Amino acid sequence: MIAPAYPTAFRALIALAALAGVTIECVQGSVPVVLSFFTIWTNIAVAVVYGTCAARTWRRRAPLPPLVTGGVLLFILITGLVYHLVLANPASPFNVTDDIAKLTGARAVANQLLHTVTPLGAVLEFALLTAPRRFTPRLAALWLAYPLVYVGFALVRGALLAPGTPTRYTYPFIDAARYGYAQVAVNAVVLGLAFYSLALLLVLADRLRPDLRPLSLRAAENRISSPGEGPLK
Repeated sequence: MIAPAYPTAFRALIALAALAGVTIECVQGSVPVVLSFFTIWTNIAVAVVYGTCAARTWRRRAPLPPLVTGGVLLFILITGLVYHLVLANPASPFNVTDDIAKLTGARAVANQLLHTVTPLGAVLEFALLTAPRRFTPRLAALWLAYPLVYVGFALVRGALLAPGTPTRYTYPFIDAARYGYAQVAVNAVVLGLAFYSLALLLVLADRLRPDLRPLSLRAAENRISSPGEGPLK
């Protein structure tokens, strides 16, 4: 059977978009600082996971487990939504619109790749190229470990850096120097609840959506799927 070319190419393009955005940021800025951002962590994960998915599709191998694919989808959705609704929104108390307005050239391109192109690509891949009814509420809870680990990392990093260090705290809503740890804890809880709600909505959407995969992809995945695989595993 010929490998489904369109799904392979689309997944590869998502991975390349994420890789290009991360590479530009690393070339244009300080690598240790760049690698401290949730956006970068997540786009690296997108590059690895969607690149792997493209290779597995081309080789007609089984898809990655939903713990991985659903998690990366949720994390890149968080990246896009937080950027557009919080950081790039003038009405948000945590907006950084002045900094965004200063981006030009390659940095502006990278900003769009990391915050808009890869989230949209991931949503389209989920809707059009993946089998439905693979996500569960249990997975939604497990996915929250990733943003929790990131917040812990960002706070420890900020505490270790000297006061006044640029980008000491990577995002304004976790800036303990400005708001104090109590307010940051409240912000983290509110965001955590929002992320969990988004994860549950993703599970619900996965349960209700139709299977829009190309017939060639369905046939290829059906041939290689384990008979025991099911949505509750």
